[in-house]
Amino acid sequence: MTAKSRFSARLDLEQGRVDMSHGAGGRAMAQLIDELFRQALDNEWLAQGNDQALFSVPPGRLVMSTDGHVVSPLFFPGGDIGSLAVHGTINDVAMSGARPLHLAAGFILEEGFPLADLARIVASLAQAAREAGVTVVTGDTKVVERGKGDGVFITTTGIGVVPEGVSISGDRARPGDAILVNGHIGDHGIAILSQRENLGFDTVIQSDSAALHGLVADMIAAVPDIHCLRDPTRGGLATTLNELAQQSGVGLRVRETDIPVREAVSAACELLGLDPVYVANEGKLVAICPAEAAETLLAVMRRHPLGAHAAIIGEVVEDPLGFVQMQTRFGGERLLDWLAGEQLPRIC
Repeated sequence: MTAKSRFSARLDLEQGRVDMSHGAGGRAMAQLIDELFRQALDNEWLAQGNDQALFSVPPGRLVMSTDGHVVSPLFFPGGDIGSLAVHGTINDVAMSGARPLHLAAGFILEEGFPLADLARIVASLAQAAREAGVTVVTGDTKVVERGKGDGVFITTTGIGVVPEGVSISGDRARPGDAILVNGHIGDHGIAILSQRENLGFDTVIQSDSAALHGLVADMIAAVPDIHCLRDPTRGGLATTLNELAQQSGVGLRVRETDIPVREAVSAACELLGLDPVYVANEGKLVAICPAEAAETLLAVMRRHPLGAHAAIIGEVVEDPLGFVQMQTRFGGERLLDWLAGEQLPRIC
């Protein structure tokens, strides 16, 4: 008997809503998985119908990362929680220099959530995974009572393989190294905030949500001795720089005039009392490499669509206290501390 004939009626993906039976482990849950999740994410591992995925991996060291996604709103300019759940985890894996292979996805659904919106989110997740060349090989679905969730939460776990000879870690920054970013910062945070608060700007600000592993692969091919990679998501560029300084036991100095920020993002931050260096990103990376390789790395980054606006923004200095300092556009010095409190909640 085929999967299509197991159920007396198909899911109503136009008017239907999630109910508690969709997470109860019975026929309704099986139908939701077959007609929505499996239809969108179909691959040889999901088709086996097991509670786990069994697969072979190429030679190299395995990397695994997991990420929870609670962004609000669920749909925003430049993406949605589905594509974000793929990009966020792929990027965490890629920051080790790994080639991402597979994902697992866990969905927490709220009773009453429209099936049409769920189908749209799953389709977006599937498309993002296909475009990134990864497969969602296993997953889980749970349903919570109405009012005890917020539509959809997604947790994704990714695995990848780091090739031999690549050693990228947050503790490898050395005095004299150069610091680079691959483009404009703050796009994602302002896109989310403008959508959430119904703020109208002259220019629609799009999230930068993207999978960065292709860019990373090009960077490693050109400069195998990249010391550090990190994607500056929550807490923005400033927080990521502080993380790297603390891990490596060094200081970092950056130049405000060299940090790429779109004019529209800068204007929005000024209006809202925000600082772009603390605003979240979902398609950006910070790279630290030997100074003599910086121009080579910059040229390679700028040849990639996700690095067209890359820039060298500073250098690593000796400082056992691990301070991050910024030379301001007015010529002064400013300490970039860790983000204090919650600047933009539910950003990813």
